Amino acid sequence: MKTKYSFLFLACFFLLITTGLQAQTPTATEIVKRADENRKGESSFSEINMTIIRPSWTREIGIKAWSRGDDYSLALITSPAKEKGQAFLKRKKDLWNWQPSISRMIKMSSSVMGQSWMGSDFTNDDLMQQSSNVNDYTHQLEKTEKVREFDCYKVILIPKEDAAVVWGKVILWISTTDFVEIKTESYDEDGVLINTFNGYDVQTYGKRKLASRMEIVPADKPNQKTVMTVLKYDFNSVFEESFFSQQNMQKLK
Repeated sequence: MKTKYSFLFLACFFLLITTGLQAQTPTATEIVKRADENRKGESSFSEINMTIIRPSWTREIGIKAWSRGDDYSLALITSPAKEKGQAFLKRKKDLWNWQPSISRMIKMSSSVMGQSWMGSDFTNDDLMQQSSNVNDYTHQLEKTEKVREFDCYKVILIPKEDAAVVWGKVILWISTTDFVEIKTESYDEDGVLINTFNGYDVQTYGKRKLASRMEIVPADKPNQKTVMTVLKYDFNSVFEESFFSQQNMQKLK
């Protein structure tokens, strides 16, 4: 009888341990959502330096960026002088580009989302975030992998049938502790790797941890990459919907 109760006790014990471990592992969608929320917050402001590196030249662009959730974002070019004052606005699914040199407001279509942003290796969609990793893709948790010094969830994203997205497949490596996007591989519809994103120098910004230096490297262009260095992150300021307007994007400095 004692042996029988001992067996039942051990069986219950291991069942509780197994159930607890399963409960601790988030689903693929939860992982992607938490990484997205960690990166964006409810409202944010950032100052960024972008360096475009090519075999024969290097170019730097200064950027200020504001966001409110998934639906509103605004990016302002602060340097060099030739592009200074140019701005990009997103209000839900509508996108605009203000070009002060010709005093022209240009409505951007979804067809240009896969094109290069300001001659860099980032796309318009990378900066304006018209598509959503959370809403426009299905998510599959592959396994846990080590990327540099980080233990990461490896999640495969496949676009939903009706989603207007740039990529045919995306693979994310998200840190298991702080849900930081450490690495991303982006593929075309034929499954060909187009570029690889890496997040380095993870820093603490308030209650969040984020990569302070991001590099994107095209797969088929040797000695070429674009580096984004964060100079400032602020998640405490609140920006109302009215801030993200065509009128305001022409006034920002």
